[in-house]
Amino acid sequence: MNLFVLLGTGLGVGYAPLAPGTIGTVEGILLYLIFRKIFPHPLSYILFLIAFNGVGVWISGKCENYFKKKDTPLIVIDEIGGFLITMFALPFSFRFILLGFILFRVFDITKPFNIEKIQKLPSGWGIVGDDIAAGILANIMLHIIKSMVGW
Repeated sequence: MNLFVLLGTGLGVGYAPLAPGTIGTVEGILLYLIFRKIFPHPLSYILFLIAFNGVGVWISGKCENYFKKKDTPLIVIDEIGGFLITMFALPFSFRFILLGFILFRVFDITKPFNIEKIQKLPSGWGIVGDDIAAGILANIMLHIIKSMVGW
C-alpha cells in the first residue's frame, strides 16, 4: 500500500466492510477534535480547510487511478474533509458534533440540490466536491439551528 492509498483510505478505515463513509466521518470527528485546537481562529481554520481539501482532491485522484474505479467507497478522505467543513465557525459542543455528523451524513448520502452533479467532475474534484457541498450545507443548517434555538 502506498502513501496516497493510506491517506485516501483514512489510514485504512476505508476498507471497513460496512459503511466506510460513515466510519470515515467518525475519523473526521477525531481529527476535528485535534485540529480545532491547532487552528482555533476562523481564518486559520479556513486556510487549513482549503489545504486539507486541496490535498484531498489530489490524493483522491491518485487513489482513483490506483483502484481503477470512479469514486470507490474505499476513499474516505473526502468524508473527513466534508465533516471538517461542517464544523466551521461553530462553538465547540458535543451537540454540534452529533448534529453535524448526522446532517453531513444525510446530505452526503441523499445529495440534495443536485449535489450529485458535482460527482461528475473529473478525478479527485468529483470525489471531494460533493462532500465539500454536503459539508457546506450541513454547516449552514447548523448555523441556522444555532440562531433559531439560541445555542
